[in-house]
Amino acid sequence: MTLFRLHLKPGESIFDQLVFAVKRAFISGELRPGQAFPSVRTLAVEFKIHPNTAHKVVQHLIQERWLEVRPGIGTVVAEIPEPRPGDRARLLQGEVEQLVVEAKRMGLDLRAVIRAIEEQWATLEKAEGVVR
Repeated sequence: MTLFRLHLKPGESIFDQLVFAVKRAFISGELRPGQAFPSVRTLAVEFKIHPNTAHKVVQHLIQERWLEVRPGIGTVVAEIPEPRPGDRARLLQGEVEQLVVEAKRMGLDLRAVIRAIEEQWATLEKAEGVVR
């Protein structure tokens, strides 16, 4: 059993869904720094995905420093260092752009987007309170 939840949605990239699920699990406290991360084989079997996709997900998360490889131990959840000034804004900018483009494509107004963000924020805060 993996350490995070994922319900694959048709029509969306499996890679993107899995990467997002791992990040969400880290933020919500389901994954903790230093904790062992499932192997590529385990991910492929657990989520019924091609091993190459699982490998790409793990490599991507290592490159983004969400995971790290420790010799003799394997892949673990990384310690996230304190970001430098401006890092957070730069990291978030691409995600915000995607959200705004998708919201406009769907015909949502700014108030609806802000409401959705507030609801999701509250959900994550509630999860953090339960897990931590």
